Formats: sequence, structure tokens, C-alpha cells
Amino acid sequence: MSVTVFIQGRNGVTRWQPSKRWLLLPIILMATGTGIYQYNTDRFASQQAKVDENKQLRQQQTQQVIELKTATETQLAALVAHVAKMQAKITRLEALGQQVAQNNLLDDQFDFSTEVGLGGLSEIGNGVELSQLIDEMSKLASRIDNNNVQLSLLETVASNLHIDEERYISGRPIDKGWLSSPYGLRNDPFSGRRTMHKGIDFAGKEGADVTATAAGVVTWSGSMLGYGELVEIDHGNGLRTRYGHNKSLSVNVGDVVAKGDKIASMGSTGRSTGPHVHYEVLRGKQQIDPQEYVYRKAS
Repeated sequence: MSVTVFIQGRNGVTRWQPSKRWLLLPIILMATGTGIYQYNTDRFASQQAKVDENKQLRQQQTQQVIELKTATETQLAALVAHVAKMQAKITRLEALGQQVAQNNLLDDQFDFSTEVGLGGLSEIGNGVELSQLIDEMSKLASRIDNNNVQLSLLETVASNLHIDEERYISGRPIDKGWLSSPYGLRNDPFSGRRTMHKGIDFAGKEGADVTATAAGVVTWSGSMLGYGELVEIDHGNGLRTRYGHNKSLSVNVGDVVAKGDKIASMGSTGRSTGPHVHYEVLRGKQQIDPQEYVYRKAS
């Protein structure tokens, strides 16, 4: 099939019969336009998908930031509450330390009110800044360090004071009973001859408690010639006490005893005529009169 085209020109009408290649040109142009349109459509769709993806990603990031902010605020509030509790406990600890110092007449040497952080944590609420909280925690740590040092020193001083009080020999080694033989020369109950009695005898009921007249370390617990069942306690500073003629012993060598602790039960073992405690005080290796220790007031 052929196509004839008439073209009007200045010299009249010209007859032109195009070839098949020219006839295909519109089809080519139409296909090309359709391809360009489809390309642009696909490109727009791809760009739109990227925009939607970026928008969704930003929304996710925004949600994550909100959740992180909420979690941080919650944790910070919990931390503030924890620090406030710590401060309250330290305040009570300082008050207790000050009271202990006063009880031991050491309040002029130990001042637990120094190096106290300024600005109470109880005033920290909404909108607290992390730098402010860190500053409060640093001050709190400083107070703890200072209190630890002072409490350690106070404990050492107080312990030494209490040890000195406990080592102070005073009182009788029994709760109930009577002085049956004083220190000094007496007629020996077995021979009748004048002999030196190097202690004080306290008579009482068999099995009654025998107690330490001061704190110390047990250096003898067992039988000794003449003393029967004997307990000896070293109180330091060259002073020792002995408790003889016991029925039974309640302590062992090496035990640390406090003033007033039960160390034995009253008996009549050894060279004895009846239930009693033979009580001695030794300075160095020499027995001295226990009377001044028996009747002096407790420290």
C-alpha cells in the first residue's frame, strides 16, 4: 500500500509519495514519547518511595528520641531519690557520730558538721540538670570520706577509753557473800601458826558465780598446788588477778573476758576448809593487798 502526499508550494502543488521509513516515523515518535513518559513516571515513583522511606525513618528516630528522653528522665528521677535517701542516712550517721563523741567527751575533737554539701537534694525536682546532680553527688562523696575518717578515729579513741575502763580493777569477785579472811598475817586454819595470807577470802554458797573484776586475757585455767581450781587473768600494765578454790571453771587459757563475766563457780578445792573464793591481785610477780581495788569505785 502506497501513500501520496500533496504539498502546496509557491510554484503550485507538488505530489510526494513517502517511503515506508517515513511512514514509520510517527509510530517511532509515539513509542519514544511513551518510553520517556514511562521513564519519568518510574523515576518519580522511585523518588517518592525514597521520600516516604526517609519520612518514616525520621518518625522512627523521633519516637526513639522521645522514648530515650522519657527513660532518661525516669532514671534520673530514680537516681535523685536514691541520692536523697543516701543523704538522709548520712545525716543520721553524722548525728549518731556526734552523739557518740559527746558521750565520750570528745565533741570538741570530732566535728561531724564540717564539709556538709550546700543545697539540699530535697529541693531537686523536675528539670534537674545532670551537672547539678553530679555536683551534689561529689559533695555527698566528700561527706562520706570525711565521716569515715572521723568515725575511724573516734572508734579507735572510744575503744581505748572503754578498754581502759574495762581494765580498771574494782569490786568483788562475787555477787553475794562475805569477807571471811583479809589480806595479811593470820593464824593458818590448818596449822594454827601465824602465816602471811596473800589475798582476800570471800565465803559464800557453793556453786555461786565467780566473776572477773576487770577485763583481760585468761593466762591460767586449771589446777594449781594449794589453790585448787584456779583462774588467772592478765589485765595489762603488769596487773593480774587470781580466783582460787573453785568448784568448776568456765573459761580457758587465751579467752578474752570482760568485767563482770562469769569465769568459775564457787567451791572448796585445794587447801580449803569450805566454799569460798581466794582472791589475789598481783603487780608484776608480787601479790599486793586487794583491798584498795575491792573497795574503790568503778571507773
